[in-house]
Amino acid sequence: MEITRTLLPSSPRSKLLLRPPPLFHFHVSPSSSLTPDVLQSQSSLPIASRSHFRKPLSASDGSTSATKVAADDASLEVKKKAMDVSPELKGTTIFLVGMKSSIKTSLGNFLANVLRYYYFDSDHLVEEAAGTLSATKSLRETDKSGFQESETEVLKQLSSMGRLVVCAGDGATQSSTNLALLRHGITIWIDVPLDIVARGMVGDQSQLFAYNLSTSASYPEVLTRLSTSYEELRVGYAIADATVSVQQVAGKLGYDEIDDVTTEDMALEVLKEVEKLTRVKKMMEAAARPF
Repeated sequence: MEITRTLLPSSPRSKLLLRPPPLFHFHVSPSSSLTPDVLQSQSSLPIASRSHFRKPLSASDGSTSATKVAADDASLEVKKKAMDVSPELKGTTIFLVGMKSSIKTSLGNFLANVLRYYYFDSDHLVEEAAGTLSATKSLRETDKSGFQESETEVLKQLSSMGRLVVCAGDGATQSSTNLALLRHGITIWIDVPLDIVARGMVGDQSQLFAYNLSTSASYPEVLTRLSTSYEELRVGYAIADATVSVQQVAGKLGYDEIDDVTTEDMALEVLKEVEKLTRVKKMMEAAARPF
């Protein structure tokens, strides 16, 4: 079945075709305007086992069986919580905000899997619209207003749908319009230590351009730039409905190292926060009913 949605009523090229399961395909028109054209499907692969964010579990100590049992138990616990939350969630979209990192990406994919949702990364959609990373970089630098408009258009599309987990880019929290669009779902701030984000960016240089950094940028340079950006963005992040901090999760679970926090650990905390929010909403709706 094909569903046609209108992105911008005033635009002659505003049709978006939606086919499950989703993956946006964009193109840049000859006039270089950023136009969402076709939404096709993509369901990101689940994280099937207990997954550390930076280092894999070691089996060199002969504890392979115990590790597998722990992984299975953790995954089952998350799936059970997802089953408990889903009826009250009623298909509400979940937006994950915070500094771009592999932690947020892995978490978004995993949550989409256990909730039986679809997964999107709004930054990737904007990049696909531009066609290449270099085109995206050029758009950021030469047409900042146009780039921001494209971010808003993507959020309009996503916020009009349901059953999505969306890793939202920084632009999602930088304008009142975008913040209002996030209110169509539940917004969770995934707070990741900046040193972990910086190490990830040094390893994956494709994201450096977003912060006007060259591929030769050192770890200290990346960390300094991220720290500056974080101070600018944290006000927007803080408007989220709830916050899940990697550092706090590590402390709560008694881990010696932040790197010991797993995708499953983070997913369970997110689902607990979502459960709290849906309960509060239900109580408010009940209180508003006439006697």
